[in-house]
Amino acid sequence: MNLNPDHGWSNWSGYCQSQPKKIVTPNDLEQLQTMVAEHEKIRVVGAGHSFTPLVQTNETLISLDRFSNVHHVDQTTCQSTLGAGIRLYDLGAYLQPYDQALINQGDIDQQSLAGAISTGTHGTGADLQCLSAYVEGFELLKANGELIQCSRNENIDIFHAGRVALGSLGILTKITMQNRAKYKLKERIQLAPVQESLDQFTALMKTHRHLEYFIFPYTNQLMLKTLDLTEDEIRPRVESKPSEDQLLKWCCEISQKMPFLTGYLQNLVGVFVKPTEFVNWSSEIFASPRDTKFNEMEYQIPIEHGIECVKEVIATFKKFKINSFFPIELRVVKGDDIWLSPFYQQDSISISVHQYFKQSPRKVFDLIEPIFQKYHGRPHWAKMHQLNQRQLKALYPKWNDFIEIGAAVDPQKKFLNPYLEHLMMAKI
Repeated sequence: MNLNPDHGWSNWSGYCQSQPKKIVTPNDLEQLQTMVAEHEKIRVVGAGHSFTPLVQTNETLISLDRFSNVHHVDQTTCQSTLGAGIRLYDLGAYLQPYDQALINQGDIDQQSLAGAISTGTHGTGADLQCLSAYVEGFELLKANGELIQCSRNENIDIFHAGRVALGSLGILTKITMQNRAKYKLKERIQLAPVQESLDQFTALMKTHRHLEYFIFPYTNQLMLKTLDLTEDEIRPRVESKPSEDQLLKWCCEISQKMPFLTGYLQNLVGVFVKPTEFVNWSSEIFASPRDTKFNEMEYQIPIEHGIECVKEVIATFKKFKINSFFPIELRVVKGDDIWLSPFYQQDSISISVHQYFKQSPRKVFDLIEPIFQKYHGRPHWAKMHQLNQRQLKALYPKWNDFIEIGAAVDPQKKFLNPYLEHLMMAKI
C-alpha cells in the first residue's frame, strides 16, 4: 500500500487510487475523537489489501497503525482485547506470552485486525469460521464522538451488524477475540490429479483441519495443501531457490507478454512443485509469502454447489483461453450469524480467481463472475465484484436491518465514501 500525504493513496495492487485531502495517523484515542469531530467525511485505512474501493476517498483518510496495543488478556476464557490497528503478522508475537493464538487465519497476514474483521476475511476449514465470527466484542467510535461497547450482551444489534460492516458504522478501536491455546500445525503440500481431487474434496475437508486447492486450469494437476494439528517437533518452512513466489512472478511476466505459453508454463508445475512437509506454530505457518501483486475476485458458493461451480470455472478458462497464470483457489468455510458476512447461515466453498497486476482483470472477471452468480454466490467484500444494491439485498436476508442500523448509528453518513454510498444509501 502507498500511503503518502504528498502522493496520495493506493491499495496494495495499485488498482485503486485516490488523493485524500488529509492523511492522518492519530497517536491515541483522544486525538482520534478530535479528528472524527473535525471532519465531515472519513475513511479508515489498514493495509490497503482490499481490491474494491472500500478505502478510496478524496476526503480524510485515517490510519490506525498506532492503535496496536494489547489492552487486556483473560486467561480463563482465552480471550484478548486488542488494538484495532494491529497487523495480523504481529499477532503471534503479541499473543505468545499469554499462550494464546488465533483459532484460524488466512494465508495472507498483511491486513490490520480491524480491516480483516470488517471484510469477513477467512482461512479454510470445514469446522472453522471467518475471523469475524471469533469476535466476542468491540469498541466503536461513532460519528458523534461517542464510544460504545458492543457484544452479545450489549448493543446486540450493532454487534451483529458491526462485525462485518466495511467500516460503515464507525471506527473500531478495540476488538476482543476468542482465541485458543497456542498450537502447532503440520503443513503438507503435494501435487494431485484435478478431477480425482475435486471428487474427494468433501471427504478430505472432513479429514483435515484445513484444506486448500490451487488449481491450474491448463494442466491435470493441482497443488493440494493441508494443515493439521500436531505435537511433532518444529521443522520450519524452508524456501526453495528460486522461491515459489519468484517463480510465480517470472511465469506471470512471461505469460502476459506471450499468452500462448500460459498452458505450457502451468504444466511445469509438476517440475517445480515437490512434496513438502513442515511443522511450526500456527502464527508462523498460516501465512505464505505473497509478494507478487495481483487483483482478485472471490465468491462464497453454497457448499452443496461449490464443486459443480469450480468445474464450470475451469471449463470456462479453457474454452475462452483466459490468459492468467495464477491458479484458481479453493477453500471451505463454516457458516456464521453475522448479518453481512458472506457466510451468513451458509457453509461455503470459497472460490478465488486472480489476475497479475500488470494485466487488466476485466476479461477474466467478466467471464467468471456470472458463473459465481449462477450458483448464488456471495462476493468477498474486499475482493472485486460488480453487484449492485438490489443484487446484494437478495443475497443477504438481514440487508435492510443493517441499513437501518447504519442510518441510526451514522445519520450524517460520515463514514461512507462514494463506493459505499452506492451500495448502501437507500433501503430497498
